[in-house]
Amino acid sequence: MNDNLTPSLAKVGDKPLRIALYPGTFDPITNGHVNIIERGLSLFDRIIVTIAVNAQKIPCFPLEQRMDMIRQCFPDSDQVSVGHTDGLIVDFALRHGAQTIIRGLRMVSDFEYEFQMALMNRRLERSVDTVFLMTGFRWFFISSSGIKDTAQRQGKITGLVPKHVERALREKFT
Repeated sequence: MNDNLTPSLAKVGDKPLRIALYPGTFDPITNGHVNIIERGLSLFDRIIVTIAVNAQKIPCFPLEQRMDMIRQCFPDSDQVSVGHTDGLIVDFALRHGAQTIIRGLRMVSDFEYEFQMALMNRRLERSVDTVFLMTGFRWFFISSSGIKDTAQRQGKITGLVPKHVERALREKFT
């Protein structure tokens, strides 16, 4: 796992690295998130999974624990790093050399909100594009909040989150 967030001047051949951000609260990271990251790696040389800190949300897991959960999903990858920001995503993208923001979509209802965010980000910084990736079919129905609610009620979450995240949720809610 590469946690060096400094923009790299490295190139692939004679082309600059294609760096993307994948922002979210990741409270916690789910297999749907992992699916988007893995698929994004076929499009980008590097993905910075960026925990967007929202003062209006009270997360279940502290920031450092969420960052560690993400790192554990990609322990041997030099292509995935983890960062966080409480500022604008486009500003974070510029500071870290990212040209693209990845947003995952599960269903049509996600699109309206995500489209508005993409337009605002484009208005704020024209050099940063947004790419939408559909979540794999088997993950359409899951969300971090749904998983937390199920875990809190002692429901079965096996296979919906990575094993280390499932353990953390069980510890949190037992």
